[in-house]
Amino acid sequence: MIQITLPDGSLREYDQPLTVHEVAASIGLGLATAAVAGRVDGVLVDCEFMIRTNARVSIVTPQEPDGLEILRRSCTLMLAMAVKQLHAHAQWRMGSELGDGFYCEFSVERPLTTTDLHLIEARMQSLAATNHSIRRRSTPAQTSAGPSLYRLGDTDYLTTGPHVPTTRVLQAFALDHISGTLQQRIYGTCWSSHEELQQWRLPPHVMVVSMDDRQTHYAHRVTERLRRSGVRALADLRNEKVHHKIRQHSQTVPYLVVVGEKEKAGGFVSVRSRSGEDLGRMEIEAVCEWLDQPEV
Repeated sequence: MIQITLPDGSLREYDQPLTVHEVAASIGLGLATAAVAGRVDGVLVDCEFMIRTNARVSIVTPQEPDGLEILRRSCTLMLAMAVKQLHAHAQWRMGSELGDGFYCEFSVERPLTTTDLHLIEARMQSLAATNHSIRRRSTPAQTSAGPSLYRLGDTDYLTTGPHVPTTRVLQAFALDHISGTLQQRIYGTCWSSHEELQQWRLPPHVMVVSMDDRQTHYAHRVTERLRRSGVRALADLRNEKVHHKIRQHSQTVPYLVVVGEKEKAGGFVSVRSRSGEDLGRMEIEAVCEWLDQPEV
């Protein structure tokens, strides 16, 4: 007999090993449909993870931060599949969730363009509707850290999991940028609903700009803190030159919050206005209070 303890403290007993998805189904069909992963004794695992001993189990859905991160991570595989179907010469190098979205890096024989981006997004939408399964292929214990092989379509990808069980849950996404020449990155965003995607598309009041990849997590935390204070904030975490990003956003966004290694180490940010005025370095709490003033 296997005893499963749920987050509310209730206990369920099963007479044989079962997967995380089967636990979700035993609780309710709606939960099973929404499940993108599980948490077994505090460790994130795929829906197909087999529970063989007594454990504390919770079901992860896109409505929580871990679930949303899993959606974005899985979008990288669907993006890789779409690019490969449309551009056989493109070789997938890596992919990851990134802030509000995700990116994939490809080696290409000829540079892809913005026109290609629209066609790739359309192919991704078709793949989501077709509802392909995503399955972990490796045999070691699924709670171990590090990347594993995941299969989508007829291709295996070495990537960190968990991933969503099927592409049907990947519905509210969009591709928004492509950079590079023979080694290119395609960037996109993904949300748990189309309403959230449309909200993300609204013009921001503040754009958080990272210097390079080293500040990605700090810049995202700054963005989340601004949002919690009621500020309409987005983050540009692309691997682009910071001056290029600043020039681009200063044309449309009232305030830019720039973070580099000094800002990350000191726990502050540098603030400038759209007009180019340098407003100096501030702690993030001070920025939230300052932006909350009616005249700002």
